[in-house]
Amino acid sequence: MTSDHERALAAFPELRRLADLLDARWLFLPVHDHDGELVEVRGVRAWSGTGIADALMVRYATDAAALRADHTGGVLWQRDGGLADVVEGLLTLPPPDAPDAPRLVRATAPRLWTPRNSARPAR
Repeated sequence: MTSDHERALAAFPELRRLADLLDARWLFLPVHDHDGELVEVRGVRAWSGTGIADALMVRYATDAAALRADHTGGVLWQRDGGLADVVEGLLTLPPPDAPDAPRLVRATAPRLWTPRNSARPAR
């Protein structure tokens, strides 16, 4: 771990939970606003060969959400609340092939927003 990471963890101990997810093979993407300010962190872990993925969105230590979705976008599990509670839920969620893993679709996952092509012809 770099000294920058150590300083960030010292200043914001709740970030250690995100470090726990890194150990569990998660990938993270920071989201910045137009001024370059970090506004959100998104994470994902795909379960190879299953068509199932876990996703995480963190805006603040008290504003986080996670879900597990199947290949059709069906939500199998979800949790929102504080970062520590949401990450704890992810870390204790059984792998998709475990007998006690959630399998019942509860909702439909939100669609990924993609920007429209700004180079459209004028009307």
